[in-house]
Amino acid sequence: MRLLLVEDDNHVAAALSAVLARHGFDVTHARSGEEALQALVPEGAGFGVVLLDLGLPDQDGYEVCGKIRKRTSIPVIMVTARSDVRSRIHGLNLGADDYVVKPYDTGELLARIHAVARRRVPEESATPGDTGLRLGPVLIELPTRQVSVDGAVVQLTRKEFDLLALLAQRPGVVFRREQIISEVWRTSWEGTGRTLEVHVASLRSKLRMPALIETVRGVGYRLVTPTP
Repeated sequence: MRLLLVEDDNHVAAALSAVLARHGFDVTHARSGEEALQALVPEGAGFGVVLLDLGLPDQDGYEVCGKIRKRTSIPVIMVTARSDVRSRIHGLNLGADDYVVKPYDTGELLARIHAVARRRVPEESATPGDTGLRLGPVLIELPTRQVSVDGAVVQLTRKEFDLLALLAQRPGVVFRREQIISEVWRTSWEGTGRTLEVHVASLRSKLRMPALIETVRGVGYRLVTPTP
């Protein structure tokens, strides 16, 4: 996923860009409000999320958020040291999708980025009559919770389907183990990690596509779009 990082502090931007890159993001750094707005031309320029620091040198971050929202529906996450409720409400009213207060936990920030990006998936990928996600020969039908490969239905358990659907929402993006466990099993218990590994192995076997779900050592998993 392409991500636009709007941050005037080069040291902060460099450190955060490195973390985001390790988690599969293609980061573009804008150092000012004007540079950010130019980067989003034309019509969002293919970015999936904007990470917007409010302390910019040329324009107020709230003003930049308002301009972005008038031009595109790309999810915007505001990042700021302003922790008061009024500031958060103001940002959300201007069209921000989320609001993160410094100092923040990197894991939480990554989870929030994935969350706002997933909300946009139906909007940008669905066409009239669409009922699922297609990845090469794999069709995931969300309403009926049915998965097929080359037209043949594959029987999955409830958690196997939830896991596959989660990864398929953002092909190529690395989902952290903790995030997957939280969203699929609704728990933070570390013992669930072994269960996750078993479900990944089962999906690879049932779909007969071992390379579909890639293990990113020390981080988590990502879905690799099959090549024709």
